[in-house]
Amino acid sequence: MNVPVKNIHGLKYAAEELIAFGGEEKIFLFYGDMGAGKTTLIKSLCESLGTHEPVTSPTFSIVNEYDGGKTKIYHFDFYRLKNQTEAFDLGYEEYFYSGNYCFIEWPEKIAGLLPDHYIRVDVKVLDENERLLTFEKF
Repeated sequence: MNVPVKNIHGLKYAAEELIAFGGEEKIFLFYGDMGAGKTTLIKSLCESLGTHEPVTSPTFSIVNEYDGGKTKIYHFDFYRLKNQTEAFDLGYEEYFYSGNYCFIEWPEKIAGLLPDHYIRVDVKVLDENERLLTFEKF
């Protein structure tokens, strides 16, 4: 499924479409270049799921936890991982298999640890304000 986002105001619609597309799936992997807008999209997803607290990048903490009202939301940024052992040390399995939402940036850093079922989200920069989001179920 492709969803064009022409400006930041279109993110709310894109987030709602992505949640609906995911259905019962709670693991979402985000792919895209640095600065493509992955964290901004995840912020919109968290807001759509009921988060009222500030959503920030977990670049240094690796994982941030948010209250989504009916569910917890875990937001991962694996960009700074040196190896997959660091994900083991973090206890990634507890998060991934908790039944809660997991939004994972830079999943290619832990490719061997990813669950069998997930939603892949590709964020492609078209120009300064426009993005193309592609959703796929695996």
